[in-house]
Amino acid sequence: MPKILRVLNRLNVGGPTYNVAYLSKYINPKYQTKVLAGYKEPHEGSSEYMLQELDVPYEFVPNMYRSISPGNDIKALKFIMKSIKEYEPDIVHTHAAKAGVLGRLAAYFSNPRPKVILHTYHGNVFDGYFSPIKTKIFLAIERYLAAKSQAIIAISEKQKQDLAYVYKIAPAYKIHVVRLGFDLSKFGEDNNIKRQTFRAYYGITDDIIVITITGRLAPIKNHSLFIQSIKLLKGQAADLKFKAFVVGDGELMDEVVLEAQQAGLTVCKFGDANFEADVVFTSWRKDIDAINAGSDIVALTSLNEGTPVSIIEAQASERAVVCTDVGGVKDVIHDGVSGFISEQTAVDFSENLLRLLKDPALRQSMGVAGKEFALKNYSYQRLVKDIETLYAKFI
Repeated sequence: MPKILRVLNRLNVGGPTYNVAYLSKYINPKYQTKVLAGYKEPHEGSSEYMLQELDVPYEFVPNMYRSISPGNDIKALKFIMKSIKEYEPDIVHTHAAKAGVLGRLAAYFSNPRPKVILHTYHGNVFDGYFSPIKTKIFLAIERYLAAKSQAIIAISEKQKQDLAYVYKIAPAYKIHVVRLGFDLSKFGEDNNIKRQTFRAYYGITDDIIVITITGRLAPIKNHSLFIQSIKLLKGQAADLKFKAFVVGDGELMDEVVLEAQQAGLTVCKFGDANFEADVVFTSWRKDIDAINAGSDIVALTSLNEGTPVSIIEAQASERAVVCTDVGGVKDVIHDGVSGFISEQTAVDFSENLLRLLKDPALRQSMGVAGKEFALKNYSYQRLVKDIETLYAKFI
């Protein structure tokens, strides 16, 4: 029975945990799987529940955190090497940046060395994260590790093109596109009931349009653009009733709340009961299906994005979307058909939101088109099949 060791950055809410959870749970039983994961940051939402609900066993890697720390990283590397020696995997498959570095180094320098070393890029740290000097160092490390890997997995065609031709991480033939996969069934179940429950809790009447953004409040997610767009929208659509929801938490929570207040928007912070506010901050919530059902438009304002998980979930919920033109967004959104792809300016973003606010028929048609696309292309069944096919090339 071939053994797989999956190494994941950390158990925070997002695409990598979904990927690891569904692959570990549903891959062909001929494979035996072990999962190692780092620790989430204090301000991040935990995704342990995803593995627990699927009954996927996992083990934490002591000292493995998102931030760079030579002392901690060396200890984490030694732990992963020890796990490889004891488990003797045939395949080491790493997911996301920190796990990709430590996991692949551990695998390559282990004795015996695993037959196959693979890495999945769930995004990249080459745009918008670090200084030019640090970025050059990371590029050099990634190129070195790619040369030691049997295959690189990109989660979108755009990402493959970037990895091969923009950043020159590896030759194109070595990079395989395997889109993420999810269990999207809950996003289409009992949506009328979920919508009524969500809107009743927040006192939202039928004539109020809800615009929601979901994700970590971190610089790369660019919530400032969302706030400034809502500010412009309030001036442009005085005759329309709408409310914004910010779902998530992070190191910029206080900063984003303050920006909203300075923009002249009324704010309801998590724990408050001022639900009549222009912008409601919910902090982390697991019931994204209920939030999407209660929403009318879902936004994404990121500066960089691998595969926009929140947008795929919104599509599965049959919601219209507005997204910035970054990363793998164009692989998910058919501009003008299933959503709007916007420039990274508050003027353009707010204009796209306004078009949807004014046109319920357009919101409905975009929602239908998005749902059809998401269910066809982002199921976990397809993900598992694609990965099994790739593994078969090396085992």
